Amino acid sequence: MLYGTMKVAIGGPLKVAFRPWVEGLENIPAEGAAILASNHLSFSDSFFLPAVLDRKVTFIAKAEYFTTPGVKGRLTAAFFKGVGQLPVDRSGARGAGEAAIKSGIEVLERGELFGIYPEGTRSPDGRLYRGKPGGLARVALATGAPVIPVAMIDTEKIQPPGKVMPKLMRPGIRIGEPLDFSRYQGMEHDRFVLRAVTDEVMYEIMKLSGQEYVDMYATAAKRQIADAAKAEKEQAKKAQQEK
Repeated sequence: MLYGTMKVAIGGPLKVAFRPWVEGLENIPAEGAAILASNHLSFSDSFFLPAVLDRKVTFIAKAEYFTTPGVKGRLTAAFFKGVGQLPVDRSGARGAGEAAIKSGIEVLERGELFGIYPEGTRSPDGRLYRGKPGGLARVALATGAPVIPVAMIDTEKIQPPGKVMPKLMRPGIRIGEPLDFSRYQGMEHDRFVLRAVTDEVMYEIMKLSGQEYVDMYATAAKRQIADAAKAEKEQAKKAQQEK
């Protein structure tokens, strides 16, 4: 009930204000479990996609969103629960991954839609990065649920990182045909199979989104960008001191 209330309260105004265009809605099953695997450009991706779907879709969110103390913390927790997000403790990389997999399996076993971002984090520059093989592939092979590739279009232009006020423009959502990985059933612990499944999904997302593909993880790209910015700042400081 809370999800429905939040969807009307948030999804309705989102659709009116931004008028997102959608292709491929017919690829979302009317019932039964399915995994929605999407590229990740913006914080708003987890709001625009559910807003255009008739069915509830559950995503994973950082546990900190649900455990912050105080009135603001309780309101934040209620908001994320209301929009169908599950808390996962990311304090330990392996533990976080296992918790996300377990949560995803539970959602799918209830016959619901589970949303996941294979890149593991938002793209730092609008390009599509290598998918992480652990979560998506393991959940798909453990449950036998079809994987539906999804491409978010231009959502990063609405509210770039660091910007408070969103820009009114039309984002897009392309939903591809379901991918069946039943041929790999029971092989969720084979790392070569996990890599193959993930790469196939990322290829389909790339075709839908039209993004340039980068064969490295987005987390590594973010580290490179941060290191470059730090080096540039230190160089500028040194040059200033030498004047």
